[in-house]
Amino acid sequence: MSFTRRDFVQQAVAGAAVAGWMSQSAAATNDDLLSRMSWLNPPGQKRIEGTKLTAVSSAKTDFWRKTFYGYITDNGHFFHLPIEGDFRFEARINGKYAAQYDQAGLMVRLDEKQWMKCGTELVDGKRNASVVFTRDFSDWSTLPDLSQSAPIWWRVIRAKDSIEAHCSADGKNFMAVRQGYFPPGVKVNVGVMCAAPEGPGFESVFDELKLQKA
Repeated sequence: MSFTRRDFVQQAVAGAAVAGWMSQSAAATNDDLLSRMSWLNPPGQKRIEGTKLTAVSSAKTDFWRKTFYGYITDNGHFFHLPIEGDFRFEARINGKYAAQYDQAGLMVRLDEKQWMKCGTELVDGKRNASVVFTRDFSDWSTLPDLSQSAPIWWRVIRAKDSIEAHCSADGKNFMAVRQGYFPPGVKVNVGVMCAAPEGPGFESVFDELKLQKA
């Protein structure tokens, strides 16, 4: 019997549920997840209220390397913590998207040359579900966002030598958006990101953060 990509995604999601990605003791730590995170390129305006993070992106910020545009930009805002091995990380995300390429989402980062980000990005006046994988050169894929106004749950799953990006309109039913290669067996940083490549900056909100170790 042949084994398709769809089979792989369904198996990964089912396997995560069966294996129990998170114990009860680990679940408790998600309540103070924000207190254990730190900034790469902190924004000028940011605040934490309980389990909610609000950040205002600075102007002319982004994460991108070389492809098509030729430049390297690594000054986007990334609030993160380190983790080893396989994991699942998710958050509910919304923002006051207004300018071209305003973006807010999740990021997994090994270093400035190896990372991925996924989330909502404004392109030509409409919200898109956007994913970028970078291995020295960045690539980019988009599809219409699940909503043009409501918050979206985003999830990344690191398993073996891959990362899968998923999104959901209700935090329960997730849709697989993208799968890509990521170096296995190395410690990475995972967290939330936001950037305003062309606009003056915008406000984004992150809550319901969950980090589950395999």
